[in-house]
Amino acid sequence: MAIKSLLLKPLARRIARNIGRWSADAIGAQQQVFQELLKKGSRTAFGQAHGFDKIKTYEAFRAQVPIRDYEALRPWIDRIKQGERDVLWPGRPKYFAKTSGTTSGVKYIPLTRDSMPNHFGTARNALFNYYARTGNGHFLDGKMIFLSGSPELETIGGIPTGRLSGIVNHEVPAWLRTNQLPSYPTNCIEDWETKLDAIVGETLGQDLRLISGIPPWVLMYYERLLERSGKRFVKDIFPHYSVFVYGGVNFEPYRASLEALVGQRLDSVETYPASEGFIAFQDSQTEPGLLLNAHSGIFFEFVPQEAVSDDNPKRLGLGEVELGANYALIINNNAGLWGYDIGDLVQFVSRKPYRLIVSGRVKHFISAFGEHVIGKEVEAAMQVATAQAGASVVEYTVAPQIMPPEGGLPYHEWFVEFDTPPDNLDNFARSLNEQMVGQNIYYEDLIKGNIIRPLKIRLLQKDAFRQYMKSEGKLGGQNKVPRLSNDRKIAEGLGAFLLRIEGKIIPM
Repeated sequence: MAIKSLLLKPLARRIARNIGRWSADAIGAQQQVFQELLKKGSRTAFGQAHGFDKIKTYEAFRAQVPIRDYEALRPWIDRIKQGERDVLWPGRPKYFAKTSGTTSGVKYIPLTRDSMPNHFGTARNALFNYYARTGNGHFLDGKMIFLSGSPELETIGGIPTGRLSGIVNHEVPAWLRTNQLPSYPTNCIEDWETKLDAIVGETLGQDLRLISGIPPWVLMYYERLLERSGKRFVKDIFPHYSVFVYGGVNFEPYRASLEALVGQRLDSVETYPASEGFIAFQDSQTEPGLLLNAHSGIFFEFVPQEAVSDDNPKRLGLGEVELGANYALIINNNAGLWGYDIGDLVQFVSRKPYRLIVSGRVKHFISAFGEHVIGKEVEAAMQVATAQAGASVVEYTVAPQIMPPEGGLPYHEWFVEFDTPPDNLDNFARSLNEQMVGQNIYYEDLIKGNIIRPLKIRLLQKDAFRQYMKSEGKLGGQNKVPRLSNDRKIAEGLGAFLLRIEGKIIPM
């Protein structure tokens, strides 16, 4: 074991023990966070407007503080941008995390000195916990690459502003900077393909041991590495590469393709970061789900999926959640977000400790006929169908086809770019539809009732999704293709990339 991993081993063990302590009493940890947030929040304009000084219980908090989305929070954010202090949290934010919303345009999420340890500290803790649990700390002795957004920042209302992944680059401690790739100038390149070529040039010949990024963009990095080096596998380029860190999308649809390019199976550490807070992280290599970050400046609430659209939806604390149910995730944090709906659906898979999975986005679903299909269901169906067929996919998305141009009943339309296509596409489509029937009882009822017909698959050209994302100005970095949507916008954009032979679209 080299010197850095040896020196950091006691710290890794201490962090793992601390995680074990608070996760064993997550409800107690949440109560402590709740009281700390109220105490500091009472010194703000928001806290005074909502009577924080009189709130003693969670029940009182629910009555005083409504659930908000960004649009409802915007007037408070605008006051911060205009220079006012002590609006949502004492003082002024250290940064604004700039992110895109589906209905709000650009959003500016405050990050404070109190909340920054939640972001960088949790990422560090996830890796050190992995080290302590597995004994593999060798990644600390070589280079690590973090595929992220540009660290260049603009100033909004006197506050440094940029993408969260870029902001985190400014918080990297000195002991890690010597290991970190790519270089700062390369990380600042805006054009993804130009940046990717520069990253490949900088990393070839390095002792790379850990790679972190969103799976589809890591896939592009692997392919460019192999193309440039002439090697067959990534492991031939980086023989000590042992840990893959990811978040943002489900890894399973990409696992086969990524591991085929690496040439071996790797340990992976899944994380659940968001601009609004670092929600959860993988704490075990054997147990499913991500450990809820219950002791890191965020007090969590959960709204049952069926109540999301209610005027005054039912709100639950951590101790009230049930296994297997879908909940909209609401956060209150030490950056001054109060009753804030981040738009994600989560589902608990364990309560001892509290582990969850991301089951979808509140606004990413298909319910054109009342079926309310969510991301977790299409991902599970695709995972089983591809495994049964010996196939693998690069990417896919699903949209409703309400008025088929060929006539007949409507259906769900799956746009799929295969890496390894199935031998028989008709059998694959039947298998995929059977899996969807098993995943969603409403989908099954609609098919049995002849309201919709079984799904149809549209084959896409090689690199279709990359070209589509490029055409939308969203190639690379932290951008993701939604797994499903309730409209035809993405479907229409992908129409230009349908697989054709002699000018004709290949039928399903």
